Amino acid sequence: MTTAAQTRSAASSRPKSGRRARAVPVPPGVEVPPLSPRMQLVRGVLISLLVLSLAMIAHLAVTSGLQHRATQEQEFDEFREELALGTAPIGPTGSDGAVLEPGTAVAMIKIPSLDVNEVVFEGTTSGILSKGPGHRRDTVLPGQIGTSVIFGRRAAYGGPFGDVASLRAGDQILVTTGQGQFTYTVIGVRREGDELPVSVAPGGSRLTLTTADGLPFVPARILRVDADLDGEAVVGPARLVAASALAPNEGAMKGDTSTLWVLALWLQGLVLLAMGLVWAWYRWGRPQAWIVFLPPMLFVGLGAAGEIVRLLPNLL
Repeated sequence: MTTAAQTRSAASSRPKSGRRARAVPVPPGVEVPPLSPRMQLVRGVLISLLVLSLAMIAHLAVTSGLQHRATQEQEFDEFREELALGTAPIGPTGSDGAVLEPGTAVAMIKIPSLDVNEVVFEGTTSGILSKGPGHRRDTVLPGQIGTSVIFGRRAAYGGPFGDVASLRAGDQILVTTGQGQFTYTVIGVRREGDELPVSVAPGGSRLTLTTADGLPFVPARILRVDADLDGEAVVGPARLVAASALAPNEGAMKGDTSTLWVLALWLQGLVLLAMGLVWAWYRWGRPQAWIVFLPPMLFVGLGAAGEIVRLLPNLL
């Protein structure tokens, strides 16, 4: 005969409707069967994607800014020395007559109202703009007769041109090259579709700053700041590159695919480390596996993130 207590005990032992039964823990001493090679690969790829996503966020928000600052400090000292020695370039070739290598420092730009003080490099690819503002190779250097164009990032790698949209007519821009220091006065800010400014006067010099417009890290269109030189412009050597000869990756809002092979190597390394993590997870235990594999995975992830950013618009 069933007692009331037995009935309640049996009822309580049955899982209630709508609730999942709790997982039964693995008894001590019982080994969990390892994942199949296919499942190890799938889990390794998923872990790689997770690490890569975190590395991208860390690179754009923190690492890129630190990298930009370190590069600027080093290049600033070296360019000041070149100015003092009179060896700073004043055209498309250096003091030795050789064509300037992309990424060579050619000027310093200072915007007092925005607290911007940056070294400018030759070239406008995404990789060069990670160092700082870049001079478009088919235009004259600042201070010379004609129009000089300088690209700068909106947010990533320190975002040196992140606030140029706030410039107003009358603000000053100071540029130093191997031919001296030149002061430009802003005449206006324009976006795509806006009316073009009046052409620079014969014998005059104009500086055009170019960056992305829109939310940080979400470039929507191109923004330009035009400024005219106060005083007389100087004559510079003829340019060696025409606008039609510029590489596609040197245009505004273009990415750089020249180092895709480097990205492939970083990604291969990340997947291999992730698969090693999965293997160690079942052999050593979860804590031990993460302790051993997480640091190298973060290092490789940051390397891959840097290469991925090169594929994004150079004004980002």
